[in-house]
Amino acid sequence: MSPHVLVLGGTTEARELATALTARPGTRVTTSLAGRVTRPGAVAGEVRVGGFGGAQGLADWLREQRVDAVVDATHPFAETITAHAARATTATGLPLVVLRRPGWRPGPRDRWHPVPSLRAAAGLLPRLGHRVLLTTGRLGLAAFAHLTDVRFVVRSVEPPEPPMPPHTHVLLARGPFTVAGETALLRDHHIDVLVTKDSGGSATSAKLTAARDLALPVVVVRRPPLPDGVTAVPDVPEALRRLDALVRP
Repeated sequence: MSPHVLVLGGTTEARELATALTARPGTRVTTSLAGRVTRPGAVAGEVRVGGFGGAQGLADWLREQRVDAVVDATHPFAETITAHAARATTATGLPLVVLRRPGWRPGPRDRWHPVPSLRAAAGLLPRLGHRVLLTTGRLGLAAFAHLTDVRFVVRSVEPPEPPMPPHTHVLLARGPFTVAGETALLRDHHIDVLVTKDSGGSATSAKLTAARDLALPVVVVRRPPLPDGVTAVPDVPEALRRLDALVRP
């Protein structure tokens, strides 16, 4: 019987994995997208858009669609769907592979300030600077809305959702970005502190190099922990190897 793999997607790695799996004869691949991005990149195989209705809804869908394995290749900060995937696969007895690109690591010249949350980042900002490049995505800006004495440049792929800080300039842009471009952005807007999530990967890491070269402080929001008993693989080849060990065609 042909195996059916559900990929919880939305990342570059998810698209790469779907392409690799659909190239295998007899393998059915469904990629689930949350639908938050209006123009997602092309994805190989079948695509499903929208939520499942929590962990129970996902478990029901896995049974109905006769899924054989689930790969959570969502964004490292998609904490809720990761928790739902862990609960749903436990309830259905299916294997779960979590694919997470490695996080960034600071170098000797980096001035990083790790924090556990966006709220903690907001609490730290007034002591570090007053012209901020905020690259934490379009959600969660409410954590910074009370900072009336700080000016923000908010960069995101989609228009951010209110409430937002009162002094906010929005830049809509999608990576990958270059060091030269990021350096120019920081200089042109007179940025004195960068705020980012530890997303990992190379598409958006140029801002860290630019901040290092300009000796700017960087507030880095740490990733949420994985659910108890869940471990992650760092790349697509390792995810394929893990699937091969867990799923028999």
